[in-house]
Amino acid sequence: MVVSVRSWVANEGGKHLVLMLWIGANTWLFLRTFLLYYTGQQYHYLYKMLGLGLCISRASASVLNLNCSLVLLPMCRTVLTFVRGAHVVSSRKARRLLDKSKTFHVACGFAICLFSVVHVSAHLVNVSSFSVSYSDDFPSLNLARYRGEDPKQIVLTTIPGVTGVLLVLILLLMFSSSAHSVRASNYEIFWYTHNLFIVFYIILMVHMVGGVLKYQTNIEAHPPGCLRANQSDAEQRSEEMEQGEDEERRCREEAHFQPNDPQTWLWVSGPLCIYCAERFYRYIRSCDPVTVVTVISHPCDVIELRMLKKNFTARPGQYVVLNCPGVSSFENHPFTLTTCPTENKKTFGIHLRVVGDWTERFTQLLLPESRTDLAILPMVQQRRYPKLYVDGPFGSPSEEVFNYDVSLCVAGGIGVTPFACVLHALLDGWTGFRLQRLYFVWVCRELQSFYWFAELLCAVHHKLWQENRPDYFNLKLYVSQTADLQSMSEEKYRPLTSRLLIGRPRWKFLFDEIGKTNKHKRVGVFCCGPKGISRTLHRLCNSPKSSETTFEFNKESFS
Repeated sequence: MVVSVRSWVANEGGKHLVLMLWIGANTWLFLRTFLLYYTGQQYHYLYKMLGLGLCISRASASVLNLNCSLVLLPMCRTVLTFVRGAHVVSSRKARRLLDKSKTFHVACGFAICLFSVVHVSAHLVNVSSFSVSYSDDFPSLNLARYRGEDPKQIVLTTIPGVTGVLLVLILLLMFSSSAHSVRASNYEIFWYTHNLFIVFYIILMVHMVGGVLKYQTNIEAHPPGCLRANQSDAEQRSEEMEQGEDEERRCREEAHFQPNDPQTWLWVSGPLCIYCAERFYRYIRSCDPVTVVTVISHPCDVIELRMLKKNFTARPGQYVVLNCPGVSSFENHPFTLTTCPTENKKTFGIHLRVVGDWTERFTQLLLPESRTDLAILPMVQQRRYPKLYVDGPFGSPSEEVFNYDVSLCVAGGIGVTPFACVLHALLDGWTGFRLQRLYFVWVCRELQSFYWFAELLCAVHHKLWQENRPDYFNLKLYVSQTADLQSMSEEKYRPLTSRLLIGRPRWKFLFDEIGKTNKHKRVGVFCCGPKGISRTLHRLCNSPKSSETTFEFNKESFS
């Protein structure tokens, strides 16, 4: 596929720059630590005993320290939301990098797993070397209690050994449960095992205690390799042949060794304190339950919640994290806001699709006697609702819709939710944004899915026509499933009927059309839907355009 350099730089340049800086920092730290232990005079005798296993184990430990500190920062959602919303980062390109926080978290997690394997392998070699190369000249340098001690006994009777085994087991659980297949089939397993990170960091702090590796403290009085008084005649003659009978090479005192100062807490304590402070703030903010105003049942197993919470404010495109103790006290699930509070209306809303165990049990608590699959038009249920807690709001890529002159929003099925709030903002008369034209494409399998926001789409259409701005909002609806296809025959939905198309969008033709209409402009492309649509749009955004229009790709992704 031909790629436009200009488009590639706009879409991929920033994240690849950050990636190269991150790889460079890891590489520099690894090499610096490796050379320190390979050539450092203070580690001469320790390196003589352990060899390259010492250098590799310490170099990988430095990389682990860096990534164990960085992996927490992308999960500080409130901090990232503040940075985005307060325009602490004024550049749109820099703010778009915040959308890659989850990807950076995954990259740091992968690096932790990879270098943990290197670190553990090197230390297994070190343990064997401690046993085989037991030093009679420097007893304090030894980890083994005697020559030939079983390496397994050394591992299981020392603090670094036992804690190292526990860290490997926790990391193995977290890594294996992070696979997409596990998250898709049983999200609870992923959630519970990932929260073992608390135990992981506690054990990590203990792991650095023990003083296994020691460095020499009196290099001036005892230069490494100097002639010692207690050397054997053969050893002394060998030393004299290599170095000569220089009195300056004779040891003035025995070598003294001291354990390395723990370094891990210096790396981890800052990010860990930020993360813990943020979690405490989020707990205080979300401790008051919200009031459920109404629950509306929509077609195709979709439920709409209207809620009320004191002092709750949000911007279009943001999302909240929902907790229902009646389903699970520990599980939290993200949902995009489809309605934001305004001056005249303090309620906010979300739409959720009933897929998976959590949403099924949650729906049963909300609508215990309802059949959500039978309703075509919304049906309001009024009853006593379960207790709910809402954390947020948090920032997302969809907030940038208003920061482009031209934006293209593409939704697949329930992926329309981030853009519903954008449409509500247009309907409610929000001002002060840059957006001059909005293209909206919504692809659904079933025609009934369009009823979720049919009234909203019609209201936006009528409002813009009344304001004599018909070109501001360009709407296209696609229904991909043609079996038993019916039309939206209701009179009030007539504006949608003329924009309803059968089949799938011709994406390249659509991009060419938008490019010709908006020459030499930057178009923000926002996608929330299946991976197939996302990949196609991403590829087209990077492809060359005859109109010199730059399409900047933004994909919705919850942290």
